[in-house]
Amino acid sequence: MVSVAAPILAVAAASGSGKTTLLTRLLPELRAQGVRCAVIKHSHHDVEFDVPGKDTHRLREAGAAQVLLASPYRCFWVEEGDGVTEPPLQDMLCRLDLARINLVLVEGYRHERLPKIEIHRTRLGKPLLCTHDPDVIAVATDAPAGLGLDLPCLPLNDARAVAAFVIHWMRGKLPD
Repeated sequence: MVSVAAPILAVAAASGSGKTTLLTRLLPELRAQGVRCAVIKHSHHDVEFDVPGKDTHRLREAGAAQVLLASPYRCFWVEEGDGVTEPPLQDMLCRLDLARINLVLVEGYRHERLPKIEIHRTRLGKPLLCTHDPDVIAVATDAPAGLGLDLPCLPLNDARAVAAFVIHWMRGKLPD
């Protein structure tokens, strides 16, 4: 794994558990506390960010293996994959401007050896990842009485409480 100055924390769960929902609620809470986050999201699906007919899409269709669009508002980078090989997390980490962030949040890549917050929704009836993944450091759950684990159980619908846990965890990970 590439060594980065910013701690890396994954949010892991079965598909449809609410990983993105938690992250979209967590990010404003972290930002309000001065935490600058990057997010790496993994997907098994054929995703398309580009708009057919626009210049970047036309360049990709013409055969560009990589296209970077830069403007004063934002930059986009697109690289064509082979449709088979999963992009390694380490390669994605190398693409981040680590001087501008102090926390990397990862959605997906649940088989990587990373500290993780597991999302567990009781109504889905899925088994807990933490029972076989020693990298899970907490479980964000909708179970009102917790899950009887030896791990912290965080209230899934309380982004402020989850953010407080993340910041506490970061303080233990960051040098003084």
